[in-house]
Amino acid sequence: MHRVAISSTGIFIPPEVISNEELVASFNCFADQENALHAAEIEAGTRAAIPQSSVEFIEKASGIKQRYVMEKSGVLDPQRMRPKFRARPDSEISMMAEIGVAAARDALARAGKTAQDVDGVLCAAANMQRAYPAMAVEIQTALGIKGFGFDMNVACSSATFAIEMAVNAVKCGSARAVLVVDPEITSPHLAWKDRDCHFIFGDVCTAILVERLENAPAGAVEVLGTKLQTTFSNNIRNNAGFMSRSEDRNPDDRDQLFYQEGRKVFKEVCPMAAEHMSSHLAQHGLVPAGVRRFWLHQANLAMNQLIGRKLLGRDATADDAPVILNEFANTASAGSIIAFHRHHDDFTSGQVGVICSFGAGYSIGSVIVRRT
Repeated sequence: MHRVAISSTGIFIPPEVISNEELVASFNCFADQENALHAAEIEAGTRAAIPQSSVEFIEKASGIKQRYVMEKSGVLDPQRMRPKFRARPDSEISMMAEIGVAAARDALARAGKTAQDVDGVLCAAANMQRAYPAMAVEIQTALGIKGFGFDMNVACSSATFAIEMAVNAVKCGSARAVLVVDPEITSPHLAWKDRDCHFIFGDVCTAILVERLENAPAGAVEVLGTKLQTTFSNNIRNNAGFMSRSEDRNPDDRDQLFYQEGRKVFKEVCPMAAEHMSSHLAQHGLVPAGVRRFWLHQANLAMNQLIGRKLLGRDATADDAPVILNEFANTASAGSIIAFHRHHDDFTSGQVGVICSFGAGYSIGSVIVRRT
């Protein structure tokens, strides 16, 4: 059995930014138009008026101040309220593969590695652009990697679940190194017309290079252990899929996009995530107080603050648990990886950290690492 390391991470940041101010102006214009169109029904009490959004509401509810997106004009058009993408022919690289390749190349460059050093690619994301052929195989081929690739989806826990798959492949010797790529293009599945969630998501892509510790560059972090947990819940859901057309569904039906019972998610997931990490650390003879840093899923600032208090018995500082969602918003499975990418260079030899993501399913994945 081989010891395993995370040698590097990479990132692709989309070219466009939507500020809260821009988003609120667009949403409120949409709300005014809809309320005027249905004024008689609203007056009669048969239809609820769409409430106005505000920058203060968004920042208090989430801690988010902006988000990166692949395309903003369609999102900010009150007549459209969704990204405007160009349909690509089958002969052209897909959008998810394109940004996956960019993030993967960044990770390889940071580790001083090439495609010849890698044996597999896992494309792990909350939403897949298509069912087949796999984006992972498309990314693998574009990079020139020999070996294998496959897609996997565990919602916002996709990256940490894929890291376990990669770690196991390297540990048992079936691969020298595996790239985990997380192209999270979340903007197309967000209900931009829903005030309660129109601000939540942003687009990004991260990549993680997992390889044998003996081949890893100086300063890599060794993976001490991984742990996965799932339990079924309907509180975060998206019903869109290939069967929708056979059910004669309207693509604009509310459940064909992301929706959640936010208060239930907060109440149920926070204690589950804290307990998951505490028990995982205990399996390795560690305690939360001895952890240098927690790189948590970036969905909601209040969730991370509560989880930090449950783990540490006090308020976690920005150094204990860095926050990046104010800049990126919720980027599904990529959030904890962005936090790790941005905030691990100051680790010193022997220090321990935990990467943890949690989301729909419910699903929770954690990765304990130690600086070599």
